[in-house]
Amino acid sequence: MDNSEIDITKYDYVVVGAGISGSTIAERLVNCDTCKVKNKVLVIDKRSHLAGNCYDYIDKTTNIRISKYGPHFFHTNDLEVWNYVNMFSKWIRWEHKALSYVESVNKCVSIPVNITTINELCNENIENSEDVKEWLSSNQIKYDEIINSEEMAKSRVGEKLYKLLIEPYTYKQWNKMPKELDASVLARIPIRDNFDSRYFSDKYQALPEDGYTKLVENMLDNPNITVSLNTDFFKLRDYYKNKVSSSEMPTIIYTGPIDSYFQNLPKLEYRSLEFKKEIYYYKNYYQTNSVVNHPDIETPYTRITEYKHILNQKSPHTIIFKEYSSDTGEPYYPVPTKRNRDLYDKYKLLADEEEEKYDVHFLGRLANYKYFNMDQAIKNALDYYELHFDSTSTKL
Repeated sequence: MDNSEIDITKYDYVVVGAGISGSTIAERLVNCDTCKVKNKVLVIDKRSHLAGNCYDYIDKTTNIRISKYGPHFFHTNDLEVWNYVNMFSKWIRWEHKALSYVESVNKCVSIPVNITTINELCNENIENSEDVKEWLSSNQIKYDEIINSEEMAKSRVGEKLYKLLIEPYTYKQWNKMPKELDASVLARIPIRDNFDSRYFSDKYQALPEDGYTKLVENMLDNPNITVSLNTDFFKLRDYYKNKVSSSEMPTIIYTGPIDSYFQNLPKLEYRSLEFKKEIYYYKNYYQTNSVVNHPDIETPYTRITEYKHILNQKSPHTIIFKEYSSDTGEPYYPVPTKRNRDLYDKYKLLADEEEEKYDVHFLGRLANYKYFNMDQAIKNALDYYELHFDSTSTKL
């Protein structure tokens, strides 16, 4: 849509980004029970579709639902978030499992590390949780103070599993050795003292029956929400900069990269992803599991996703995506290093000033330069709404 066709002065709020964070707060602004006046909200996105990186669709050649930007598996222990997402979709229980192909032993093993993983890679015969605790105690490396992800991983799984499963995969994913990354990166990796091979242990694990794109469509299905795709926020902002007074400008909720909003500081680092699609006609399955990691340093891709496995979809064909990490392209993951953390603190000061002067709010993974799972992004948006926009909240 041409900038001149969008009259932003008609709206109370402009939400920049139609991903999970932006859609959640846009929905709350028009549907919250405590809204005394019906807000008018404009949601814009530079892409041609809703749902951000969660965008999925049915592949026409195979009739398999795939995700354009990689698989997303919803999981949470937060009842508020679970009840919230159930307002907009029926959910189907799905307990994600992942494998890792270790080339040196020519074997796929389950991750996260559990009893079977230890037995298969370390030639052990562990049978119970007490054996696991004893094995871990004798293999974990002890540190007085853990200062990076290498030390974090070794303190949890020991040297051998670190070298086989974690170090090469982390380097491929981040283009940095684990010792260059904050300890928080690998602190997220769970370890099981049993045979549980599920990737997540959360109480609620499910996928939306009709996909994430439909979920977001339902969230934004309100006469007081207008959606404008293929719309560049910065061009829109510049177009109106000298045309309307600050009092006529709506409240802006920005969910894009914070270093794209401000131009007077060095750029933050992000990791991006590239996907190479391969279709196999009249083939039942390509691999034995939906997601198989490839930690071997000589293999250029980090993992292969075969979407036909997910929700046991039916098709005479199958389709896979090989995933490659990259420094260029759409930003996916903030890179957690001291340099980036310190630089973000400077951006945060600018963001606070922008909120105070111009009523611009920064929300979500890219705007807050923080890794959020889907449930965390939703919770963060719900909390932000209550804190900043809910007139009945005691937190205001």
